[in-house]
Amino acid sequence: MFILILIAFLVSSINAASIVSRSQSYPLSQPAVLGPKTRLAVGNKVIAPDGFERSATLVDGVFPGPLIAAQKGDHFDIEVANELTDDSMFKVTSVHWHGLYQNGTNYADGASSALIGITVIIPSNMKCDGLRGPLVIYDPQDPLAHMYDVDDASTVVTLADWYHTAATVLRYVIGNTASSTLVNGLGRYAGGPMSDLAVISVEQGKRYRLRLVSMSCDPNFQFSIDGHNLTVIEADGQLTEPLMVDQLQIFAGQRYSVVLVADKPAINYWIRNLPNTNDATYEGGTNSAILRYKGAQNADPTTVNPAPKNPLQETNLHALIKPGAPGIPEYGKADINLNLSVANVFGTFYINNVTFTPPTVPVLLQILSGAQEPSQLLQNGSVIVLEANKVVELTLSTTGRGGPHPIHLHGHAFDVVQSAGNGTFNYVNPVRRDVVNAGGNGEQMVIRWTTDNSGPWFLHCHIDWHLDAGFAVIMAESPSDTRTQLIESMPHDWDQLCPIFDSLSPSQLGGGGRKSYEEAANISTLLFPPSPLH
Repeated sequence: MFILILIAFLVSSINAASIVSRSQSYPLSQPAVLGPKTRLAVGNKVIAPDGFERSATLVDGVFPGPLIAAQKGDHFDIEVANELTDDSMFKVTSVHWHGLYQNGTNYADGASSALIGITVIIPSNMKCDGLRGPLVIYDPQDPLAHMYDVDDASTVVTLADWYHTAATVLRYVIGNTASSTLVNGLGRYAGGPMSDLAVISVEQGKRYRLRLVSMSCDPNFQFSIDGHNLTVIEADGQLTEPLMVDQLQIFAGQRYSVVLVADKPAINYWIRNLPNTNDATYEGGTNSAILRYKGAQNADPTTVNPAPKNPLQETNLHALIKPGAPGIPEYGKADINLNLSVANVFGTFYINNVTFTPPTVPVLLQILSGAQEPSQLLQNGSVIVLEANKVVELTLSTTGRGGPHPIHLHGHAFDVVQSAGNGTFNYVNPVRRDVVNAGGNGEQMVIRWTTDNSGPWFLHCHIDWHLDAGFAVIMAESPSDTRTQLIESMPHDWDQLCPIFDSLSPSQLGGGGRKSYEEAANISTLLFPPSPLH
């Protein structure tokens, strides 16, 4: 099982010289690694990952947050300490362990409006201010281990967008664009200084499992390495049949493992990570990092970026372990067939004509208090009740601007029986994952899963601005089983979250208040209304 990771395997050939780098980009030292029993301090610090200084929300004062690594079967015991002090950003938060299915521990999933006792959702876009980091679970019995030689902290590759304005301001702006792209926490922005770029060091003749983690708040990326192929062996923690590509598109929240074969001349090669934003280029080393062979100069590469000949197509990915979607292999023949239609109306998203607003009482608490039926669960239209041990087939289609949308389901991996933009269905050996591209205007995707993990689970767009604008529903899976399973086992501290949060004043919550909205008005005239908190 490989969580929050992507592995890259690069193969190909290219000949190019290097020139002395103006950026003085050096190989990164081995990053700090935390174990499954650890403490995380969430606080504020001024950083300049692309050369532009700003205050950020960070774990242990670094971006991205430190790698948390464990072995399959380990028990996690993580203390999170809130040390946030910057009033311009939110000072309360929760942590979601993306890609962990929390089977039997739904209360610890961290999705605030579904699980935690608060009256408003803590904006997911705290992530956009820096609160993000990788977590990897290594499998000592990995059946594909024969394909690579190196798989450690140095081969975890984080991909992120970065903003020069706080998310508490940008959340009011309808349509905003990241200032830069960061690879392993470093990058450059257009017109900015020649700041350091991330360097991934390799040795000729070795094979590397690169674990690619998209921590993006918004854009998807086209990832490639000049002169090398990548062999995909995992998607979102699920092993795949090996598939060689020369470029892959990775959406917000997705992870891939790819194997890179370092069999090219020992020089420097550009790592390219192009976002789907207007006018994005590689000029001046933007949207880039460096693959540096042992013995190469400390220099920016001069390698070229040919058009891809074999880009990743999701339909070519196939699950390695127990392939096949559950249920009758025919469209519309699952036990439960859901159709969700998503529309974007002036920046606000509606699912089946309902925009998601956080309930005043979290759904899990409603269930534990005895609510069972859809009519009893708030908010009306945003909670879908599912019976236990049923096969669910979900068709999601989108209209309007803002796509393509990466859709994430908490609590489950699912089989992608129809990929967006593709007219065929595959029930025999589709890719299995937990974040899928739903496409753009007029497109649809179809997924299947089995309701074998009771609890309220978020289904939402993983573009944080879209989630904040209502693109979500809650799948309340077997409420009666949830109540039976959790009512005696939940820790007492969980019961205190609602009273603690509800007692906080606006100044204790942070977020910049009215000032954030006024700052947003100086950026754009296309704005969401101000928060009712302020």
